[in-house]
Amino acid sequence: MAVLSVKAVNRATLARQLLLEREGATGVDVVRRLVGMQGQEPKHPYVGLWTRITGFEESELDDAVKAREVVRATMFRGTLHLVTAADYLRFRSTVSPVLEAGLKVLGDRGAGLEPAKVVAAAKKLLAKEPLTFTEVRDALQQQFPEVNERALGFCTRMMVPLVMYPTDARWSWSANARFTPAEDWIGGKLIAESLAAELVTRYLAAFGPATPADFQTWSGLQKAKPLFDSLELETFTDEAGKTLYDVPDGPRPDPDTAAPVRFLPEFDNVLLSHAKRERIIADEHKPAVYTKNLRVKATYTVDGLVAGLWTAEKKRGVATLTITPFGRTLKKTMTELEREGTALLEFLEPDAKSYAVVTGS
Repeated sequence: MAVLSVKAVNRATLARQLLLEREGATGVDVVRRLVGMQGQEPKHPYVGLWTRITGFEESELDDAVKAREVVRATMFRGTLHLVTAADYLRFRSTVSPVLEAGLKVLGDRGAGLEPAKVVAAAKKLLAKEPLTFTEVRDALQQQFPEVNERALGFCTRMMVPLVMYPTDARWSWSANARFTPAEDWIGGKLIAESLAAELVTRYLAAFGPATPADFQTWSGLQKAKPLFDSLELETFTDEAGKTLYDVPDGPRPDPDTAAPVRFLPEFDNVLLSHAKRERIIADEHKPAVYTKNLRVKATYTVDGLVAGLWTAEKKRGVATLTITPFGRTLKKTMTELEREGTALLEFLEPDAKSYAVVTGS
């Protein structure tokens, strides 16, 4: 069995994530290829697409959202994702066990909760009009006064197939978004059966080579090893001796392939989709990126690995990108960061009078 070095795995992952070279693809096509994009906040997928697509414009994703080609909804790991409408209908039932199991986190707050009754009541409420979760909780509390209101809302979020209702706000969704029944919004029916085998191959095409534990980390689905073994996949060994699985046609570039600097948004899935993440970030840098309150900071990569953090702001017409390196930055790399960072600022703040890339501490 061939051995893949950490760098070989890194370059394979970058190629599939469109982080070796931008592509002239549509936003919808890339969202599909990546099997969705983490969408804790509405801006993040826009930045993630900008960093992966040649000439990506904000309006392209806006139009796809309005056309109902992509939706923002609770999916993998029980977290918000931007996915194609087709993939939502295809895989929502597949991840249902993950979402239903999420109710366990309620603990004592779930006392008296009867999920089937709450789901039926929530569906009836949301069939009338899109509602915020504050409105959903308030209405359900009137029907189930003895149940914790947060438990009622969480049960609805996990067990009722819903999508976020877009607005004309920038990045397509307001901070306190409303939700609406997914099938009504998309105009199609959920595929009822589990398509876990197909989801494995889609995952590997976007994040491989990888282990069953990696797939479980990304999807939230458990006991994936038998499923991997049942599929016709290529196998390799990593430097630690673990078996890596891959789709037969997955790109595996030369490990010495040049990797340009790239700016990743908060919660980018490339940082969340493997059990062990040395392929993209060194262990020593994880505490700076993954916070105790479960946020994942915006990062940038150098030679394919996370090398620092970035933030952007606009004051008095001046848009500033502040980068915080984890170590020494070569002059050549700094020039590349400044060029790429300025382009990012122009995307984020097109109306700014001037742009600056500075180094923080």
